[in-house]
Amino acid sequence: MSAVTMQNPAAKIQEASPARRAWRRLLQRKGAAIGLVVVCLFLALAVLADIAAPYDPTEADWSALRGEPTWAHPFGGDELGRDVLSRVIHGARASLLAGVVSVFIALLLGIPLGLLSGYAGGLLDGVIMRITDAMLAVPFLILAIALAAFLGPSLTNAMIAIGLSAAPIFVRLTRAQVQSVMVEDYVEAARAVGNPPLRIALRHVLPNIWPALMVQATLTIASAIIAEASLSFLGLGQQPPAPSWGSMLNSAKDFLEQAPWMALWPGISIFVVVLSFNLLGDGLRDALDPRHRG
Repeated sequence: MSAVTMQNPAAKIQEASPARRAWRRLLQRKGAAIGLVVVCLFLALAVLADIAAPYDPTEADWSALRGEPTWAHPFGGDELGRDVLSRVIHGARASLLAGVVSVFIALLLGIPLGLLSGYAGGLLDGVIMRITDAMLAVPFLILAIALAAFLGPSLTNAMIAIGLSAAPIFVRLTRAQVQSVMVEDYVEAARAVGNPPLRIALRHVLPNIWPALMVQATLTIASAIIAEASLSFLGLGQQPPAPSWGSMLNSAKDFLEQAPWMALWPGISIFVVVLSFNLLGDGLRDALDPRHRG
């Protein structure tokens, strides 16, 4: 370590890798740090649902039929006597799986089309963007409901429908980022030395637009979780008796006066997870911004 680094702590920070600097800036934001912790907690519950849940989420206990919260059933029982806590934990698996897989599908479709549109330009760009604009003209949730109804009610079809509905967002974002990066000097230099277009797009353009895509993906996961809950509420997502936060709300709507806890806990879970992903996305946006010097 140089003497300048030993005397000046700022020099040591500047020597850190970009990933470490971004990680440090992310943790410095309390909202983003809290969101990250909550997201990790729910992910752990989803992965370890079979171990964490105290009961089988589909097993009925007639003694807990719409039962109030007790030590045996901390979140109470539902209309069939099933443990609400166990169903909330297993419902986290369906909701988070739908959010992550749906966004993965959207990225898988949106990034290549956005790269092609932004890099090629011309007629191909016009065709791709007109189709994208037509899909963006339809509200995200309405389009997801229409596609899910066409594909049929199931969690897999719901994830496909949400992913297809979210793909235009990433097509437009990728195209805009590509067009802004294409005028940079390092891209011009790569083109001048004879690099083929595919190498330029994958080695020089894509890595520099990835931070913006990561931020948008994190925010879109929150929207996808709400969409999955909405589809399950309408009977187009996870099918009973498999637990899902949306289907739990659908069952609870008829017992709001007799057993309000049936709707309270899945509703709180949706609110907390969506808020945490939004806080994490906002923190990532600031942490990955190269202009940030905080």
